[in-house]
Amino acid sequence: MNQGFERLYEIVERLRDPETGCPWDLKQTSKSLIPNFIEELYETIEAIEHEDGVHLSEELGDLLLHIVLQIKIAAEQGLFEAHEVFDKICDKLILRHPHIFSDTTAKDAETVKQNWEKIKLEEKRHERQSILEGIPEAMPALIVAQRTQDKASSIGFDWPTIDPIFEKLIEETDELKEAIKNDHAENIEEEIGDLLFTIVNLSRKLGFDAETALRASSKKFTNRFKKVEEHYKKNHLDMGNSSLEELDEVWDAVKQTIR
Repeated sequence: MNQGFERLYEIVERLRDPETGCPWDLKQTSKSLIPNFIEELYETIEAIEHEDGVHLSEELGDLLLHIVLQIKIAAEQGLFEAHEVFDKICDKLILRHPHIFSDTTAKDAETVKQNWEKIKLEEKRHERQSILEGIPEAMPALIVAQRTQDKASSIGFDWPTIDPIFEKLIEETDELKEAIKNDHAENIEEEIGDLLFTIVNLSRKLGFDAETALRASSKKFTNRFKKVEEHYKKNHLDMGNSSLEELDEVWDAVKQTIR
């Protein structure tokens, strides 16, 4: 594996050579690569979700290339050397897994996660004033919500069971209905956010990732909707001229074939 990484790093070094390198690669900066970096990350996620090993190995390679490019550019700027990246992550993994590399015990995965957050907070105590700091705001909102709740939960600020969350769902739904009834746009947006935040909390508490769950539901809807479109095209019908009742009838038929 070391040889593979060294080979990749040497290729990137050649691509970034000021005299003989690639014009495109030489033009890139840490910031200019961000859009491509994000795209490669999502392509990797898609390969994971599709359980496509062939594409996953390719996409992980593309993602690794971007990591190496970032390391190389930083090294050129004198920010750090490649070995520092590996040294830091190795030290972090050892420090945050005392149940593996020390004499601490952890009874389950949840305990490990809580210990991780506590150790992380201790490490960052001089940099951060709150346990909730350090969550990238640029991440998808569902992930931000779940990470926020995870961090709060690590110090015991959490519902003991899912029952109070269902009660909170009812409360937030009623508040949203009231805001809609009074036609208060700002309140409506706020209550929608509160309702979504509560649903994320329920998902987290049940052990599911809200972002992954919503992506799966969106994909399911897309697949079913395409089948409805196929039905109308096959029968030379116009979806735009169909009533909602007619569309629902086709939709229900499609649901029986696509779960």
